[in-house]
Amino acid sequence: MAEELVAAAPVGMGKSASAPGRIVTFDKIPLELGKRFRTEIEEFDRVLGGGVVPGGVTLAGGEPGIGKSTLFLQVAKKLTAYGNVLYVSGEESPSQIKMRAKRLGVEENIYLMAETEVGSILAGVEQLSPKFLIVDSIQTLYDADLSSAPGSVGQVRGCASRITQAAKHMGMAAFIVGHVTKEGAIAGPRVLEHIVDTVLYFEGERTSNLRILRAVKNRFGSTDEIGVFEMRDAGMMEVKNPTMLFEGDFGQDMSGVSIFAATQGTRPMLLEIQALCAHTQLNIPRRLCSGIDQNRLYMVCAVLEKKIGLKLYQQDIFVNVAGGIKVREHAADLAMAVSIVSSLRNLGVPRDTAFIGEVGLSGEIRHVAQLERRVLECAKMGIGRVFVPKNSIERGADYKIRVEGVSTLSDVLAKVF
Repeated sequence: MAEELVAAAPVGMGKSASAPGRIVTFDKIPLELGKRFRTEIEEFDRVLGGGVVPGGVTLAGGEPGIGKSTLFLQVAKKLTAYGNVLYVSGEESPSQIKMRAKRLGVEENIYLMAETEVGSILAGVEQLSPKFLIVDSIQTLYDADLSSAPGSVGQVRGCASRITQAAKHMGMAAFIVGHVTKEGAIAGPRVLEHIVDTVLYFEGERTSNLRILRAVKNRFGSTDEIGVFEMRDAGMMEVKNPTMLFEGDFGQDMSGVSIFAATQGTRPMLLEIQALCAHTQLNIPRRLCSGIDQNRLYMVCAVLEKKIGLKLYQQDIFVNVAGGIKVREHAADLAMAVSIVSSLRNLGVPRDTAFIGEVGLSGEIRHVAQLERRVLECAKMGIGRVFVPKNSIERGADYKIRVEGVSTLSDVLAKVF
């Protein structure tokens, strides 16, 4: 049960005591097309849809220690070029923030407030009238009108609503930082996502320096874009060519490893799809994967058994996307199938060959989007041969490298092995 602030009932005959709201037609509303504040952190701007929108409220979530505070201190530094930035911290003291800011080279024109009561924060906002507000983090804030503890569902929702109302009223861009729960939701089961305009997730493994910024909701841009960063001593560094991080050595053929040309929004990148087949001693063989949809793994294995005749029921199968990135598109099916067959037969896959295509239940290779962009990325990275769905090839297209259109999974396996 979540605590909420309830307004007093209106007085008199059950009618509302409020004045009627202002009503206008669309043609009377001014539209400031293209007005965005670019942070010059290209990976960050790309995910937002081209920059920060005035009056927009962005919620950024991630596990504790993933680098959210570091990134938003760097964002704050860039936004000072457009106006005052107020950084509100409920987790660290001013001296602690100063030490981290000095390490990141962030020292000028940023106003700092160490406060956790949302009313005091908004009073400071009204006094300063900043163009940008950064709150780190929403779990530490509380509303004095609510009796529940900071971090509870009622407090988190109430504080976020008040900050959002202030941002819309003042035309101030606000960023709210929040931690995710064990289930991956920010501050609880989706209690904030409907309140804000944009929801960003910061992903990454603690054992790796790689960080992925992804939008799961964006009223001002696409939700398909990702930003790639690398955590270093000097802060979050942009990775403008992520293929170089995700790809291994092209020079050696390896069994169980194939190259897939993925797209994340407008950005193509080459990824390694790795598979390992091992004879099982269990009655029910295991099907485990990391970075890819497990249901797609089940489906591809079923097609390989039924249409290709492989005896996978005697094999434990493990599939991994190298680099820790998550693949959410079905176009990785073909590369996954090739990797599984390669591991099962212990045969190497040519490292100058990439695979793009969705595998259907009858073993057909289905159409994929943005084929030209994927193939051009392959050419740029030295790939000499790409297997693609036959019906995705455009007539007269100059792909720069050898592109082979295939109709079925058996056609691909016959040509590769």
